[in-house]
Amino acid sequence: MKGRGVRHDVPPQGARHGAEAAARLSPLPSNGRRPFLLRAPAAGPAAHPSACGSGGNGPGGAEAGGGLVRQFPVCCSLSARASKMEKMADDDDARETLKPLVFRLHENAPAIVREVLLERGWTEFDQKEQDDTDWNLYWRNSPFPMTDHHSIKPWQRLNHYPEAVRITRKDYLARHLKRMKGAYGSTLYEFSPVAFIMPNDYIKFIAEYSKERQSVGRRPSYWICKPVHLSRGRGILIFQDIKDLVYHCTVIVQKYISNPLLISGYKLDLRLYVCVTSFCPLTIYTYEEGLVRFATEKFDLSSLDNVYAHLTNTSINKYGASYKTYKEGIGCGCKWTFSKFRSYLRIFGVDDMLLWQKMNNIVILTLLAVTPLPEASNCFELFGFDILIDDKFKPWLLEVNYNPALCLDCSIDDTVKRKLLHDIVELLNYKQNDTHRQNEMPGSKAVRRQVPWRRTGQSIPEGAPDLLSCQKVSACISASPTQPALQFARGSIRKVSTLTKKTARAHPRETLTSQLREKRNMPKASSQGKTEAKNKQLPAVRSPLISAQLSRWSPSPEACNYKLSTRPYFLSDKDQMPIRQVGGFVLIFPFNEAALQASKDGIDVKSIIKEINKLVSKQNSTRQRKA
Repeated sequence: MKGRGVRHDVPPQGARHGAEAAARLSPLPSNGRRPFLLRAPAAGPAAHPSACGSGGNGPGGAEAGGGLVRQFPVCCSLSARASKMEKMADDDDARETLKPLVFRLHENAPAIVREVLLERGWTEFDQKEQDDTDWNLYWRNSPFPMTDHHSIKPWQRLNHYPEAVRITRKDYLARHLKRMKGAYGSTLYEFSPVAFIMPNDYIKFIAEYSKERQSVGRRPSYWICKPVHLSRGRGILIFQDIKDLVYHCTVIVQKYISNPLLISGYKLDLRLYVCVTSFCPLTIYTYEEGLVRFATEKFDLSSLDNVYAHLTNTSINKYGASYKTYKEGIGCGCKWTFSKFRSYLRIFGVDDMLLWQKMNNIVILTLLAVTPLPEASNCFELFGFDILIDDKFKPWLLEVNYNPALCLDCSIDDTVKRKLLHDIVELLNYKQNDTHRQNEMPGSKAVRRQVPWRRTGQSIPEGAPDLLSCQKVSACISASPTQPALQFARGSIRKVSTLTKKTARAHPRETLTSQLREKRNMPKASSQGKTEAKNKQLPAVRSPLISAQLSRWSPSPEACNYKLSTRPYFLSDKDQMPIRQVGGFVLIFPFNEAALQASKDGIDVKSIIKEINKLVSKQNSTRQRKA
């Protein structure tokens, strides 16, 4: 019995000491909880030669025989009182460090935004209980008042850029594209149909209409009329004879694309999601996944008043008689994902990569048309670009949506839009100190300063690049079956909380954050060096659960190679290329170093157009070689 760790200094005396003897055989720690039990694998005793700090079959060790391993409790190295105090301190530190992020929604914000943020462990802002600045993300469908942009705090984000409506109103977009076409030629800006803003351009429209009618052997064009301030297909009219044109507000009249790409006879268009994280320097991401929207009745130019055959808006087609029925080649409903559409194109030998390159060029050229916008801190913009493909696989820009719909009309909506919102949060790159919602870390005097309104070319101090810790790390630690991982995670929390409480330390302790900061400031290493550095990071973590949770809440290690921009939450810098991909978001601008330099300290549109011409020429030469 001595080899099993039985105490002999006070032997049991009588039956009344039976419970005491049993306690000596399996002592409990002072907190009353059962200790962790380490199990050696069945392969043999050599797998854990020193599971509790000593080897062999002595006290605290593991005794193996015949493939069976006895279980022994992990003994604490500290006294019971010290262990209890340490645990209480760790719990307090963890609660302070793992403070949740807070989101604020306007009354008309989509329900899925709330669902996604709650899934990520956020809490919702309570106006009655919390301070007006005690939130991290404010999401609304309409533009923010300028006072909100003026008073933005470093830990806050707004989901709209000021004056982004310049390209989302149909008449504004038409004017900007017309100006760019006149300045830089129609070769690049031929992706938008000829447009007339009525009633101002009525005389010009009549001249163009009459010219086409008088042309011998030319088939008369079809035209589409859209109210400039309406969305979701409302008020749209398609006509061929001018006598059918009737309008009661400002409208835009464009040539109707009468040769669209059809799948099984059904018209379609693409909803491409675009996120602009900065207008100076211009930083544009497009989302890999998106929606292909179908009309629910077959395309027919002889029935121009049939909205179910000519319009692809889900808000219209979901009320059509054929919406829920199975349609040959399309299926039920009226949507596909980009993935399915691209697979369909490949089956028929279409170069989907070239098509997407053309669409990316359209996005860049369209956003260049509205630059520069007033430079504002801590905001971003999610656009919905509606693009139609004709039967020659040429993409046409129809319109740009200011607030792309995030409602869930079908399972495809849920698949695409839910992940889209998760990836937007990743793109915002929240930091650890953003959870405290104050300018300085807890333990120091918090002075909330107002972030001034800035114009292009002005700079602000660079923010402290802390990474956001996993809010569920305590649950991950308790679920880990290995003592080394437990000790590492507890030590990490203790180090973070120490820095949190003692920001004025002359020589800060070396933590994961400081190591990442040092790595970020080092000269750029080779790809092999990056791989080795990545492998050396977090050497003691072996629990896949901890790794999965940390990867969910923190940026990838490659993100730490970039300094912070003038907007401290985006992984870009005026002197470095932004990170290439975040989740499903892929960087399309800047696409090279010259484009980056041309977008710094004011947009040099002429230089960027020159680089785009080079890019297009390269794409065309690649296509010719393949042909």
